[in-house]
Amino acid sequence: MKVAAITDDGQTISQHFGRAPYYLVVTLENGKIISRELREKLGHTQFAEQPHPVEIPGQPHGMDAASHDKHLRMADAIADCEVLLCRGMGMGAYESMKARNIRPIVTDIADIDEAVIAWLDGKIIDLVDKLH
Repeated sequence: MKVAAITDDGQTISQHFGRAPYYLVVTLENGKIISRELREKLGHTQFAEQPHPVEIPGQPHGMDAASHDKHLRMADAIADCEVLLCRGMGMGAYESMKARNIRPIVTDIADIDEAVIAWLDGKIIDLVDKLH
């Protein structure tokens, strides 16, 4: 099984899904981390030249069709993962990951290994109130 975490440095979980340049993908076997792989992640930098959709008042961030397409493209790099750990993301990205059968979890745990262990132990809480 593989779990991804958005990261800026390969050690900690980033607070912003769209801005993080990498995923750290950990492979788990028998409840232990057996490997780590840093993968590049598409994000705001790669999409900067494309028109940014106008946010509709009262609608959660990133819920339009163009944003959904970008989020799905961001998920290509972790299509083999079951879970995505982050410390912040928009509602649109959250829903797009679910559409790709990747379970997004918003946590306040910064350390990637600590968050993975908490998830394995069933002790991680999905802080959906941190979605924007």
